[in-house]
Amino acid sequence: MQQTINIFWFRRDLRLTDNIGLFHALNSENPVLPIFIFDTDILSQLPADDARVSFIYELLTKIQQQLSGKGKSLAVFYGEPVSIFRKLITENQIRTVYTNHDYEPSARKRDTAIYTLLKENDIAFKTAKDQVIFEKKEIVKDDGTPYVVYTPYSKKWKEHFYKTNLPFYPSETLLNNLVSHSYPFPDLGTIGFRRSEIAMQPYDISDKLIEHYEETRNFPAISGTSMLGPHLRFGAVSIRQMARFAATFRNQTFLNELIWREFFMQILWHFPHTVNRSFKEKYDAIQWSNDETLFQKWCDGKTGYPFVDAGMRELNATGHMHNRVRMIVASFLCKHLLIDWRWGETYFAQKLLDYEQASNVGNWQWAAGSGVDAAPYFRIFNPTEQIKKFDKNLDYIKKWIPELGTAAYPLPIVDHKTARERCLTTYKKAVG
Repeated sequence: MQQTINIFWFRRDLRLTDNIGLFHALNSENPVLPIFIFDTDILSQLPADDARVSFIYELLTKIQQQLSGKGKSLAVFYGEPVSIFRKLITENQIRTVYTNHDYEPSARKRDTAIYTLLKENDIAFKTAKDQVIFEKKEIVKDDGTPYVVYTPYSKKWKEHFYKTNLPFYPSETLLNNLVSHSYPFPDLGTIGFRRSEIAMQPYDISDKLIEHYEETRNFPAISGTSMLGPHLRFGAVSIRQMARFAATFRNQTFLNELIWREFFMQILWHFPHTVNRSFKEKYDAIQWSNDETLFQKWCDGKTGYPFVDAGMRELNATGHMHNRVRMIVASFLCKHLLIDWRWGETYFAQKLLDYEQASNVGNWQWAAGSGVDAAPYFRIFNPTEQIKKFDKNLDYIKKWIPELGTAAYPLPIVDHKTARERCLTTYKKAVG
């Protein structure tokens, strides 16, 4: 007779410590099979050396090493999730599948399909909140409607946060409750990938960095940002641990950045159409020029605008771009080149190690003026003036553009004044 088991499904929570869903699974009455699925629906769209896949594999390897010390193992599969679960159901007597919430529209669709399959087989599907402090409708206006402006949202968020006891979930102490199994832990090559040459940077949340975050975070030549984004994106660290730590500092700027992440997540939850349509509907009437040649020059960092080009070259080489520079390159694409924000959002989605759909869509719509709490359309960054404010000694720019000031560096592909006037005319025609 088959042993009755439960399953814990790792997704955006790739750690054994303070993992709520894993904690609940390990506290259940049945031994637990820990699994991860390399989803072919996602991976089929990625290059073989995608740095995010390499990072995921590194995190899984770390988990595997920790489990092997306990005589246990992680089961790793490659395929379409519903098909994988069908296979698991035929091979095991499963009582409950545990996992943590995922909020992106495609993930919600996937989870609905998994829920339906499990229900047909009399298997419970239990999910927990793990990657955010507050989710869905937990931070809303007094009338129950979602916030669409950051400042009042952040005030309500903090009000709730300081009244909430955030427990620590010692999931790592319960690993003896994992079941022994014979499922594989494949290497990257087996699933059609190879290790990326782009290395994931360790994060820095030292007291010094957080204390001076407000002063240093806008200057890309300074190591003044935490590099925490990818680690939060894949759940390598606990958001509860990070938020508790950030809240201990008098300077709230770092905590505010964590709140921005949750603000955009709840926007995407309440308004899933914003993945491909403007939050402000009238902005979908903008007549973008969508010049493919200019778009390629933007992608390649060859626009003739040094701040823009340095940012794009940093992105292409490292999978990272400084947040201040992201604003500049996004504004340039939408306002100077009149190229649809969705083109830029898609390119960032392909390249950014810390890509989160909610933040990416939210920030691109902010740059285009079409989103929640967005910059007004007539606010157009002057990329040259931005250099004077944030890289006046050209330290960042020269790092990425060694040919700056020589004949090898291209002339500007558009004139700032002309592009600005064209943008204002085009936007005004569309949105009034």
